[in-house]
Amino acid sequence: MGDPTRRGVVAAAGLLAAGAAWAGPRTISLLNVSYDPTRELYKEINAAFARYWKGKTGEVLDIRQSHGGSGKQARAVIDGLQADVVTLALAGDIDEIAARAHLLPTSWQSRLPYNSTPYTSTIVFLVRKGNPKAIRDWPDLVKPGVGVITPNPKTSGGARWAYLAAYAHGLSLGGAGPAKAYMARLFHNVPVLGAGARDATTTFAQRRIGDVLLSWENEAYLTLDEFGPHFDIVYPSSSILAEPPVALLDKNVDRHGTRLIATGYLNFLYSPLAQEIVGKHHYRPRNPAAAAKYAAALKPIPMVTIDQAFGGWKKATAVHFAEGGLFDQIYRPA
Repeated sequence: MGDPTRRGVVAAAGLLAAGAAWAGPRTISLLNVSYDPTRELYKEINAAFARYWKGKTGEVLDIRQSHGGSGKQARAVIDGLQADVVTLALAGDIDEIAARAHLLPTSWQSRLPYNSTPYTSTIVFLVRKGNPKAIRDWPDLVKPGVGVITPNPKTSGGARWAYLAAYAHGLSLGGAGPAKAYMARLFHNVPVLGAGARDATTTFAQRRIGDVLLSWENEAYLTLDEFGPHFDIVYPSSSILAEPPVALLDKNVDRHGTRLIATGYLNFLYSPLAQEIVGKHHYRPRNPAAAAKYAAALKPIPMVTIDQAFGGWKKATAVHFAEGGLFDQIYRPA
């Protein structure tokens, strides 16, 4: 007859196995903590990667997204938000995570191509339809009566890119002194600072405050997609090469058991499929074929780089955005 206890154990094991088979493959969660205007981009990339990963491994992924001003998001991760990967607006924010929370090595940018930036963007002007204030270039932003909308560079990565693009124009007027004076005049025309890029877009497009929005290029096109008849995009004579980086947070993925998936996810961003999605969402792809496909829409303009014009993010942050830095010196809230 056999041991009834053993028969019970074998039967229970059989039921558990049947239950597991009936339940299907396990679902694995991955958290991508990103900056403000990437919601739509990563929604589509996440779905594409989940399909790819399930086809390759049979595993079901639940890729969750968190969005906000890039600096604010970095502080949330430092304070304990359990991101597996971060896809933030600027390298300085990920450097802060490495330096303060020690979740990844300080050499993190060397782990992926193009200093861990799978796409680029730039800063453009979004104006009201017909451009009633005739805003065509950086000098127009400091004219009396022009309302400029931009996020707060203390909390928003996009705002820092916009600020530095404007400051680079100011330097062309004769150096640091004229640049500081130009920035003071520009921010005198800013009626309100949003926390992040999407907040600033809402202020401009839905609350109808201001005459021009200093916008991520992709965010400007998304606004046209949603409110097309009401706005125009203006490309200034020069701007800045914005390189939003991505990184895996080693301590978190090892704690969560997601290192393999997180590594695959970040590498997927460089794939032809993901690069096509990047271009579709008005970011500038690194992949040559995708870049060529979207080149007509994403206008080539002269761009300064953070290293060339500002000596890198560490120096730029200390000079412009630290407590008592140049931004604090020139900005006086209305």
